[in-house]
Formats: sequence, structure tokens, C-alpha cells
Amino acid sequence: MQQPKQIEDAKGKLGILLPGMGAVGTTFIAGCLLARRQLAAPVGSLTQMGTIRLGRRTDARTPLIRDFVSLASLDDLVFGGWDLFKDNAYQAACTADVLTREHLDLVKDELERIKPMPAVFFPEYVKRLRGENVKPGSNKWELAEAVRDDIRRFKKDNDLTRVVAVWCGSTEVHSEPSDVHSSVAKFEAGLKSSDASISPSMIYAYACLMENVGYCNGAPNLTVDIGAIRELSVQRKVPISGKDFKTGQTLMKTVIAPGLRQRMIGIRGWFSTNILGNRDGEVLDDPDSFKSKEVSKLGVLETILQPELHPTLYGNMYHKVRIEYYPPRGDQKEGWDNLDIFGWLGYPMQIKIDFLCRDSILAAPLVLDLALFTDLAQRAGMYGIQEWLSFYYKSPMTVPGLYPENDLFVQGMKLKNMLRWMKGENLITHLGNEYYD
Repeated sequence: MQQPKQIEDAKGKLGILLPGMGAVGTTFIAGCLLARRQLAAPVGSLTQMGTIRLGRRTDARTPLIRDFVSLASLDDLVFGGWDLFKDNAYQAACTADVLTREHLDLVKDELERIKPMPAVFFPEYVKRLRGENVKPGSNKWELAEAVRDDIRRFKKDNDLTRVVAVWCGSTEVHSEPSDVHSSVAKFEAGLKSSDASISPSMIYAYACLMENVGYCNGAPNLTVDIGAIRELSVQRKVPISGKDFKTGQTLMKTVIAPGLRQRMIGIRGWFSTNILGNRDGEVLDDPDSFKSKEVSKLGVLETILQPELHPTLYGNMYHKVRIEYYPPRGDQKEGWDNLDIFGWLGYPMQIKIDFLCRDSILAAPLVLDLALFTDLAQRAGMYGIQEWLSFYYKSPMTVPGLYPENDLFVQGMKLKNMLRWMKGENLITHLGNEYYD
């Protein structure tokens, strides 16, 4: 990847398209509308509240990230998307029951004007849902063309200069790459023959890239991990990233596990279970959809702890993940973790974590940051896999054959060093020798 020679300013409006306008999508939209009126704070968003150190610690140069790099302003964001249900954003947000009516009513008029476009939906990929707002037809090529038409219309109707897309829809059933996914040519032939291995999320990703719309995969779906979409992102010079928003329990794992490894504390077992009652929980109650999520969640510890390098400490660790659908809890997910650890001379200890979190509240700022940083990458001429955005994902994309960094602190350093690199600033290594010369 070459260092950007120049970064275009974030002039004009930026459209943010969401495949999926349920709990996460509407919480994100309503939060942005409230924040730009200064009625609530965008807590959790690096692009809005984060700072970045430049130069030496003694230089006292620590601007806000949004003052350091040219990012789209909240005032310039325009929202749209697709959903299985016809409810406008206000109705959908009320149904999701994440934000209070007191908050939603402050931006009710704006939310009511945001109406979802008909979605691409194949029930075999999300078995627990049935939609009323679905694009007609079954030919996948025609459906991809219909999504492209939607994007062009959205851009024209709202006088947009740029558009990005962030998947906020449901988790699709687990699938593995097949021959139809291996190249753009085979994928397009598969679209025309309506190959069963092409999922709705892949159709959205293909359509977005063809319209030069950067794409972020917020679910554990295969989508942008396939060769065809990686190839297309390079051909079209469009950034992609994924996958699966890192929010509740996995966020905690990427905080705790690096600390244990740094101190060479052993782990015999890590048992994780969740209860949640929103639409995501209902979808994940299907074993095939849960498999996608399980694979995404299980991979985190292996790359952080690297048991092949530390077999005495982590070689026999038992790692179990469960998700239970419990309707009374709604969007207020609860994650329990039990860690059986051991220290000096092998003596056993335990850590127990009970994280009572709000899934969509944690996900919404990730959607905002991914949209703004993806737009920044595109204006800087960066395309293909954006590994520096791994900070936001459970299962980060890398080039084939390269293991991902899942340590949250390494990811945070990578993200900020990328911003420094883009702007020609010195990278921060934290070595600190210069203070002792």
C-alpha cells in the first residue's frame, strides 16, 4: 500500500447506506441526529471524541482525530438503507426499544422521513425471519442491478458526492467459500444463474462496489471474505472491511486476554455465555446462523494467545461460547464469562465477568466510525482490504494467509499509526529512548 500523496477534503454530503435498519441501524441514525443537534453525546466514537498524540510526549500535540484528518461532519451525513419491514426509522426504533421515546421524539420528524427500500432476502439464509418489504423476483443478477439502481437514485435524490455502506442486518447461516466465489467472472456468472451459494449480503456488497461505494461488513457473514469481492474491490478501487462488530463479550475478551498473555498467566478454560432478546437473538436461535457467530467469536483468543508458541500456558485451553435467546431481555444483552487461570507454580485462580451491556448502544458508534474512516480511505485513494479498521471487528479481514491481530491495544495503535502515516507524521512506537539521551 502506497502512502497517499494527497487526501481529498470531505466536501459535500456523505450518504450512509445500511443494509438492515433494525435496532443497530436506527440507534446509529437517531444517535447521529441527536448528536448533531447537541442533544446527546456520541460516546464510544473515536471519530467524534477520540484524540491522537503527534510527536514526542513533551510536544503537547494531541488534537481530536476529527481535527487531525478531514472527516465528514455529522451535519453532512444523509441516511438510507434497506430492510425487510416497511417501518420508517422512527417506527423501527420504537419497535427495537433501545432508545427512550424521550430521545426519539426529539428527532421524530427526521426519522420518519427515512424509509427503507425493499430488501434482497432469501429465507434459507435467515431462517427465523420473514419480511414484507422484499424486492420481487428471484434472479440474483436482476436483484443486484435493482440494488445498484437504488444506490444511484439515493445519490441523485440527495445530491450526494460520496456514499459508503455498513451492513447492519442479521447474521446469515454459516457458509464456506466455493468455486462461484473465487473470481469476479465466476461470481457474475453465478448471479446470472442464481447460484444458491450467493447470499443476500454478497449481492449488496457486489452492487455497492460496482457503484464505487465502500463496504463494511458488520456481521459474521462470509460476504467480503471471498475472492470475488476482494478482486472486485481492487478492480474498482474501493475499500472494504470486516467482519462482525466487536461490541459486548468479545470486546471484553480482546481487553482481558492480552493482559493475561503479557503477564504470562495461564488459562485452562474460558466459558462464555450470552442471553439476549432482540431480533439478533431470535436469528441466532437458529443453529445455522449461530454457527456463523460461533466461528467469529471462537477465533479471537487463538490469535491473541497463540497457543502454538505457548503450549504450557494455553495449549490445552478449553474455550466454549453459547448464545441463548431470551425475549424478556430485549436489546440489553448479558454476557457471563468464567476463566479458569493459573499462575506461579501452576496454582489455580479464577476470573468471573458479568457484562450487562446494550448491544446496539455499543454497536452504533462503530457504524459511525467505520463509515467516516471508510470514506476517508476512499478519498485518500486507498482500496481493497482495510486491515487498520480491525479495531472494530471480531474477525478482522487480512490478505489470505496472514493471521489477524485481535489484541484491542495493538489494533488501536495500528489505527492511529495509519492516520499518522496518511498525514506524514512520525509513527509512535512507545520506545521512548529519545527522552533519556
